[in-house]
Amino acid sequence: MMNLGSLSLSTSKSSKPMVSLSFWIPYFTHWGESLLVCGSAPGLGSGNVKKGLLLKPSQQDDQLIWSGSVSLPPGFSCDYCYYVVDDSKNVLRSEFGMKRKLVVPETLTGGESVHLHDLWQSGDQALPFRSAFKDVIFHHSFDVKVEKPLGVFMNKSDQDDSVVVQFKICCPDIGEGTSVYVLGTPEKLGKWKVENGLRLNYVDDSIWEADCLIPKADFPIKYRYCKVQKEGSIGFESGGNRELSLHSIGSKQEYIVMSDGLFRAMPWRGAGVAVPMFSVRSEDDVGVGEFLDLKLLVDWAVDSGLHLVQLLPVNDTSVHKMWWDSYPYSSLSVFALHPLYLRVQALSERLPEDIKEEIQKAKKQLDKKDVDYEATMETKLSIAKKIFDLEKDQTLNSSSFQKFFSENEGWLKPYAAFCFLRDFFETSDHSQWGTFSDYTDDKLEKLISKDSLHYNTICFHYYIQYHLNVQLSAAAEYARKKGVVLKGDLPIGVDRNSVDTWVYRNLFRMNTSTGAPPDYFDKNGQNWGFPTYNWEEMSKDNYAWWRARLTQMGKYFTAYRIDHILGFFRIWELPAHAMTGLVGKFRPSIPLSQEELEKEGIWDFDRLSKPYIQKKFLEEKFGDFWPFIASNFLNETQKDMYEFKEDCNTEKKIAAKLKSLAEKSLLLENEDKVRRDVFDILRNVVLIKDPEDARKFYPRFNIEDTSSFQDLDDHSKNVLKRLYYDYYFQRQEDLWRKNALKTLPALLNSSNMLACGEDLGLIPSCVHPVMQELGLVGLRIQRMPSESDVKFGIPANYDYMTVCAPSCHDCSTLRAWWEEDEERRQQYFKEVIGVDEIPPSQCVPEITHFILRQHVEAPSMWAIFPLQDMMALKEEYTTRPATEETINDPTNPKHYWRYRVHVTLDSLLKDTDLKSTIKNLVSSSGRSVPTGEDINKSQGEVIANGSTKPNP
Repeated sequence: MMNLGSLSLSTSKSSKPMVSLSFWIPYFTHWGESLLVCGSAPGLGSGNVKKGLLLKPSQQDDQLIWSGSVSLPPGFSCDYCYYVVDDSKNVLRSEFGMKRKLVVPETLTGGESVHLHDLWQSGDQALPFRSAFKDVIFHHSFDVKVEKPLGVFMNKSDQDDSVVVQFKICCPDIGEGTSVYVLGTPEKLGKWKVENGLRLNYVDDSIWEADCLIPKADFPIKYRYCKVQKEGSIGFESGGNRELSLHSIGSKQEYIVMSDGLFRAMPWRGAGVAVPMFSVRSEDDVGVGEFLDLKLLVDWAVDSGLHLVQLLPVNDTSVHKMWWDSYPYSSLSVFALHPLYLRVQALSERLPEDIKEEIQKAKKQLDKKDVDYEATMETKLSIAKKIFDLEKDQTLNSSSFQKFFSENEGWLKPYAAFCFLRDFFETSDHSQWGTFSDYTDDKLEKLISKDSLHYNTICFHYYIQYHLNVQLSAAAEYARKKGVVLKGDLPIGVDRNSVDTWVYRNLFRMNTSTGAPPDYFDKNGQNWGFPTYNWEEMSKDNYAWWRARLTQMGKYFTAYRIDHILGFFRIWELPAHAMTGLVGKFRPSIPLSQEELEKEGIWDFDRLSKPYIQKKFLEEKFGDFWPFIASNFLNETQKDMYEFKEDCNTEKKIAAKLKSLAEKSLLLENEDKVRRDVFDILRNVVLIKDPEDARKFYPRFNIEDTSSFQDLDDHSKNVLKRLYYDYYFQRQEDLWRKNALKTLPALLNSSNMLACGEDLGLIPSCVHPVMQELGLVGLRIQRMPSESDVKFGIPANYDYMTVCAPSCHDCSTLRAWWEEDEERRQQYFKEVIGVDEIPPSQCVPEITHFILRQHVEAPSMWAIFPLQDMMALKEEYTTRPATEETINDPTNPKHYWRYRVHVTLDSLLKDTDLKSTIKNLVSSSGRSVPTGEDINKSQGEVIANGSTKPNP
């Protein structure tokens, strides 16, 4: 291999003196990995990693140091970044955060030596530059005035016995009037005294730097950064002293640039509230929470000491045009907002009296305990259509609408056309649309043409999306100004009958369905019905569809939750004909090959991969009813052995046949129970044959629970148990890790939002290390501990890079959980609360307070509580049955998502007792609380006593 450890960037034939610049970075690699630096200029690859500068490793003390050098002229500048590569320079890992800036000052004359001492930028170090912090929580810090240009040396290395050292530190959270100093052992660093220390200058992007001339005899030096408030108090960075040694002392004029990463402070922590948009209630809404209600929710959050408001997905889900569409994770469009959340009275400032009266009447009629999805949608769209007819010309010709249209037409035009075709054909199943089933740009342009008879309908959909954008944007800007992070939700799937599967059909595997294997939420697994993704096709344009989704979300939100982040490692894939989630396989995954099984003495693949149905099983499951099941669903293949008939050999076929029998009054048993029992027989397999390759197999989940497995000989059982464990817990780990590192960075780099991953369920061991590497914040729910040996999670032991919560939308509320299981309640009372007495049967406010306090005191970055759990702090809000506050039942695929908070936000804002209780909980735990002002003061800063100093 060519030695690229030293390289000249100069392509000029001029003999102008050059500056020798060396890169120096500590990083531990695995076997076969190397470090490479790539920049935007020739000689560093011009952005092409394959042409970058390969660094050499060397062991120095307990560190593995990678270094290399280049020669370049004074005045040179470029961006650069480090990469971990294999022997062919294929990228294995890359840094996160902003590109580094390389500046060789023009004041250098050539012949000097500049050493760049860098630290690897991991994902968590990039978090302060995510919009949740940069634009909201630390907004004040990014308004500091620039004091000097980046990279300029204020001192000159013109003495052989001295070195110019430039100290550079990133401080994302700086209060007004605060200065940054570096103190240390040399005299030029004040000998640990602030009054004689080196004050740093602000150079932009939260970077502070300054340089000084240090005698070589003073090395090695120890130093540390600190913040000094204008009143004189000092806040030293945490951790041990930093050190700098001179590993090679030359006769050249020496410059060292110490890029020391982030200022080491106590980690920032905050709290938030989670509530679905539809669940909010206000005095102004019409039947459901609306985007403009977020302003009230933000005000309540600020008063309660909360820095974050978390919502469920808010995209349009109008696939069926009925209450099934209440499911917020089944998107009709991943770009369009849901008309449900429109405030119709805000569509115009000149509403006619009859429309005002209609709105007031609708508010009273729809002010129900729960959301009436169908009535609310019908009412809102009807009123909006009347206002549209009055104001369409003025709105559609306005400059603000034209700007919105030009920025969003890529998704807006297909969305409007889809909605028209859905209503025209009375179905969203685009395979039923005749010539329009196959999307083309030409067909789209004809559909939305101004000359078409239905152009007015197309424009109505434009109009609704425009106003939804205006209203959500106003709420989002209000939250930002108040110092509150607005957190959205990125669903893992899209409905198979959606705009996205119509326009981008090649990106989806339409013959499959997405779900989850059996877990805490459902012992039979889940089948969400979404098609799985064609990741190979998506990678061809660097995941442009995903990047566009995140860019769109970033217009409104400063943080987001990645729904089922495990799906980016591997997805649980089911055949399209499945209705339940048990008999699936992971994609991607390494299957069991026929050759592998045969070597282990496994030969009878039909026996293992087809439903194993014996007469005795039918008698045990159905009793005297078994002959009816056998005659209608099964054929006898040999004595007392059966197989399914062709017309009922899938779950969907079985369900259809049972429905037919019930309609003919031939089914005397309960239809749901019979369906579950027949499904059990269908799923009585040991191996699942790959539908695309008959020589590949996948072990059925919970293989040992099947009578098919239990009837095998001991040798086969032992072999299959071992291969089962290998398939689910060993052989896939490297594949899944590489898959995630290929897909997730494309998402994370496409927007500036803070990313949080929902990592609940069956967690592969590769997941948490990858999330840590990428700077992804995980989720911890106390009742679903990630440790297998404990019943309840211990919030005090959670990692910093997590969101902690006592419950979430996919499980019962804190009150309902407490009240639904007496044995579990007693165990929690004894083991967690530490009281060996009979616990109260109701989740009284004292219990709620204890559990919430556990979470706010946890090390987690965020403690986020469902609004229902916070309201349980006050007895008057607990009169409603706890079970009615549940948002979703994951075991029911047709659950009606309709829960509404029974108290208006207007009333909650007046409840100073509840707000004070929550704020005291949050602030007493050391978590940051928003000021509610137009962010201009420092929050969450850790200040040490002025007399404190580090150990020299």
